[in-house]
Amino acid sequence: MEEYNSWIKEFLFELGLSSDYVHWLTLGINVLILIVVAMASYFFVHKIVVEIVRRIVSRTSVKWDDVLFNDRLLSSICHLVPPVLVYVLMPLTLLEYPMVLAIVEKVLSIYIVAVSVRMLNVFFSSLYLALHSSESLKGHSLKGLVQMLKILTICVGLIIIISLLIDKNPIFILSGLGASAAVLMLVFKDTIVGLVAGVQLSANDMLKPGDWIEMPKHGVNGTVEDVSLTTVKVRNWDMTIVTVPPYSLVSESFQNWKGMQESGGRRVKRSINIDVNTVRFLSEDELQTFASQKWFENYKSPSSKVVNLHLFRHYIEQYLTQHPEVHHEKLSMVRQLQSENHGIPVELYFFTATTQWVEYERIQAEVFDHLFAVAHDFDLRIFQSPSGLDFKNE
Repeated sequence: MEEYNSWIKEFLFELGLSSDYVHWLTLGINVLILIVVAMASYFFVHKIVVEIVRRIVSRTSVKWDDVLFNDRLLSSICHLVPPVLVYVLMPLTLLEYPMVLAIVEKVLSIYIVAVSVRMLNVFFSSLYLALHSSESLKGHSLKGLVQMLKILTICVGLIIIISLLIDKNPIFILSGLGASAAVLMLVFKDTIVGLVAGVQLSANDMLKPGDWIEMPKHGVNGTVEDVSLTTVKVRNWDMTIVTVPPYSLVSESFQNWKGMQESGGRRVKRSINIDVNTVRFLSEDELQTFASQKWFENYKSPSSKVVNLHLFRHYIEQYLTQHPEVHHEKLSMVRQLQSENHGIPVELYFFTATTQWVEYERIQAEVFDHLFAVAHDFDLRIFQSPSGLDFKNE
């Protein structure tokens, strides 16, 4: 390279230029050569290499590579190649200009670090989209982990840039940050706590987008839309949006309905209050009337006298057994609870064969509508507090 510079200087001297002009013109020619090399490398990578990569990606049968090698990532790579190539060639062209070489090296080093950080962040975003599009990982809350990687990348990049500006080893800067760690933890407390909580939520599979969660203390009752590093966004059933810090979900209790949705059945646990004054023994004629019905075939009386409430509970059991929209592989039970001043509670405990909210409410309502209507066949009255009309009838 020294022979190249000497040849240029001799050529300029032959043109009758003074030594000062020759010095600066040689420098200008070398810088121009570096600029041409940078532009040529950018054109080569952008127009040839990137197009080859795009064609290869488009011809593959999988879809994740289309998401991963997107235009943003390829553009970031194109911006990284020219400065790296120029950085390698600089000592060959600017060796005789140490001051210029030192300044340009520092500027290029900072630029390379900044472009590398941007490229890595774009890569992490592309990786998140590729993993999110996968069916096996679609439901996992990976956004917080990706955001953590981005923050770490930016922090490392800033430390390297500062070390380049002050000509110090990055370890020296890290040791200096150790003294101010308490201040940094105070300033970034929410981010650090959210980061740890987000990792716990993801690692323990406690929460992911699409889950139905309930947290009355924070007014949360809806579907999780997004899990990020510092917030969990939930769309309530009234279409309002609630944001909750991840730390609250780790440190406090919340109800996740995911298990119910995955089980294929939703529990019904409701009671019918029977007026105690209508509970009595049935006569033989009344038993004969019930004996002709199909649900009575499996009935076994515990004594010679049959109580109408006992027979009513047996009817409910048979009704739930035959109901087509009740989940028959899960627990189904009819039990009598402790008597109270509102009558005798007869509780139904069963699961519907669907987890859809609208269908669940319809099935539950139809079951109790039927039982309210059929209770009169057993000469039982549903208890309710007296109203004005009841006193009027008396």
